[in-house]
Amino acid sequence: MLRVGLTGGLGSGKSTVAAMLRELGAEVIESDELGRTLMEPGQSAFNQIVRVFGDAVVMPDGRLDRARLAELAFRGGRVKELNAIVHPAVIEAQRQWMDDVFARDPAAVAVVVTALLFEVERDARAGGASSSVLAELRERIDRIILVTAPDDAKIARYVARISPAAINREVAEADARSRLAHQIPDSEKAPRADYLLENTGGIAALRAQVAELWPRLKQESNLKLNPRSLK
Repeated sequence: MLRVGLTGGLGSGKSTVAAMLRELGAEVIESDELGRTLMEPGQSAFNQIVRVFGDAVVMPDGRLDRARLAELAFRGGRVKELNAIVHPAVIEAQRQWMDDVFARDPAAVAVVVTALLFEVERDARAGGASSSVLAELRERIDRIILVTAPDDAKIARYVARISPAAINREVAEADARSRLAHQIPDSEKAPRADYLLENTGGIAALRAQVAELWPRLKQESNLKLNPRSLK
């Protein structure tokens, strides 16, 4: 078994890499999807968010107004408050998912896709949670893959995804820069990653890097090391 954290800033191409790894046989889960599920009405994260941010983030249909919540978090300087609610719930859901995967296939490569792998640890330590599950990154993840790209490329990809018709382009660019400002630069993440994938070329170049990496991940998954850590 091998627990892999696949990370990279917004627009880095980590979701593309995740799709390639899935095609090769990896079990993959997106943290964003987990987060969205946990923020649905009736979930504990939903209730905490409403309690902290108020009814202004609830739409008439009873669901979260995610645009309003994002505005309060990223532009209102309250992103750490939001992360303190969502991240612990997401980490626990990741753990449960991995337990299910390895129960089915002890030699599986389980990949968790998350933009904020290092940021979760940073914020946990800043909040005094150095001994909590939030801060113990290497107790949760065996290998870390970092997808890198220049910030200009990240912003351009994000804008193309959010505003494909070039409507509100300036708003999308501002949103991208705001989000990047809360993320640790690639230059600081790279020394802590086990594998780097540079997404500076075309899709073929990225696929070649993933194809080269996959056998290494499979080999490590078959080593049957201590399941608590591969430190």
